[in-house]
Amino acid sequence: MSKIISLSEIKKILDTCSDSSLIQLIENGFVSYSNGEVLVAPVGHLPFTNPPGDLHIKYGYVKGKEYFVVKMASGFYENPSLGLSASNGLMLVFSQKTGELLSILLDEGHLTDIRTALAGAVVAKHLSPKNVSRIGIVGTGIQARLQLRYLKSVLNCRNVIVWGRSQEKMEAYASDSLLSDFNIATTRHIDELTATCNLIVTTTPSKNPLLLSSQVMEGTHITAVGADTPGKVEVDPALFERADIVVADSITQCIDHGDCASAIAAGTLDAKNIIELGTFITSGKKRSDDSSITIADLTGVAVQDINIAELVYGRAAGLT
Repeated sequence: MSKIISLSEIKKILDTCSDSSLIQLIENGFVSYSNGEVLVAPVGHLPFTNPPGDLHIKYGYVKGKEYFVVKMASGFYENPSLGLSASNGLMLVFSQKTGELLSILLDEGHLTDIRTALAGAVVAKHLSPKNVSRIGIVGTGIQARLQLRYLKSVLNCRNVIVWGRSQEKMEAYASDSLLSDFNIATTRHIDELTATCNLIVTTTPSKNPLLLSSQVMEGTHITAVGADTPGKVEVDPALFERADIVVADSITQCIDHGDCASAIAAGTLDAKNIIELGTFITSGKKRSDDSSITIADLTGVAVQDINIAELVYGRAAGLT
């Protein structure tokens, strides 16, 4: 019989893992993916307009391992006004040897949120400026909070400014006990954020650019997380012309959707100049200097789901 693992069980398992081990788990996945060790199918996507939302279906396996994983994750952006989480979903773990369904992870989207935030930490570990003066967070939702939560493990900076459209949501963000280690200011003016931050993370479902090229100062790194389906864009395509390094979690995905896709369509980025994250990690490349502008486009890769699902299932089943 398939093992059903509840959200509360999943959270307990994750609590037994150090931040550094989880970050390394996701980093290893990106390296495996870029090395051709992972079979990942094209992303399934269902868009919704009334109310606005989307469903992602991601699946694949690491060659030579025991399992394959199918993940479904939804985002319905008006849910918080109903007292509900914007995220939901589940993960299914199957045997690679028999096709048998081994486990249903009823994570309600939590594992997707966590593995996405861990990817942001991986990027910051390898691409952040040597001295981060202030962290800018664009957005106030679950992902905006988790991105900052895991940056704590790879950055010394604790000064933060968050931008949002709602003063109430920004105040709730600033008072979140999860982020109590940070000194958090808020602003309704994104140019105040860009003028004072040299590491910026964007986490919104925006369909129009929020970070304009003219606003971003030299020496800034940007991790763009929100544009994970066609039609979404957070970063001004013109900024890619100024970037010294452009990294994508998956080149195939990011030239199809994401901020890279928007820049390619605008003629401000050539796909051949994109470096895949796993390749960048193993290459040993670094930012050229403190005046460099770097951009990482994260659309979410199935290998992240595979690795974190295998971890949870293995711990729950007493296999690891």
